[in-house]
Amino acid sequence: MDLPEDVALKEKPRTPTRKNDPERTKQDILAVATKEFADHGLAGARVDAIAARTRTTKRAIYYYFGSKEGLYAAVLEKAYGDIRAIESELHLEDLEPEQAVRRLIDFTVDYHDANSDFVRLVSIENIHRGEHIAASERIRNLNVPIIQSIASIVERGRREGIFKTGIDPVDLHMMISAFCFFRVSNRYTFGAIFRQDFSEAETKEKHKRMIADAIVSWIRAGA
Repeated sequence: MDLPEDVALKEKPRTPTRKNDPERTKQDILAVATKEFADHGLAGARVDAIAARTRTTKRAIYYYFGSKEGLYAAVLEKAYGDIRAIESELHLEDLEPEQAVRRLIDFTVDYHDANSDFVRLVSIENIHRGEHIAASERIRNLNVPIIQSIASIVERGRREGIFKTGIDPVDLHMMISAFCFFRVSNRYTFGAIFRQDFSEAETKEKHKRMIADAIVSWIRAGA
């Protein structure tokens, strides 16, 4: 039945309601929480601040993550998942062994430099003696592929007579991480003491060569 003209004129088209997207909401919360935890640590971070910056509520955050500690653990899982996902796209298996090691070092320097929040989060978790990472089977599983990739590179290099025997892939991963991590974790103290600016492109490229040369010299056959 047709509406009277005066009633029809008052009718307004209904605006479609915004579709609920829980996954998008969770990702938004994790992005903001990453910055909050990196800046203030687990103890100093405020769920209220995270809720305000994501236009959600504390109740919603607790619904998705269970607690502040649960949110922090999820942030750590995402942080490790992000770097491991990009590493898997480097196609190191397509490169010669030494070139693959140098490519991994080059990437790690750039990633740590561009993602200082990751470095701060790892430092904060070490203050907590790694208890949240130790409780996360997902984080342990996320880190398996990079060790397998390094082990494959080392084995290829050994078979070709390029690398020496007895190289532990975890040791090699630790060396690469330690050098690259220090550039970001200690950039301010080291820079203040020795008047060096690690953000300078020339300095970063020098460090890439220095780190790669040092590590390759250690793993080469006859070293």
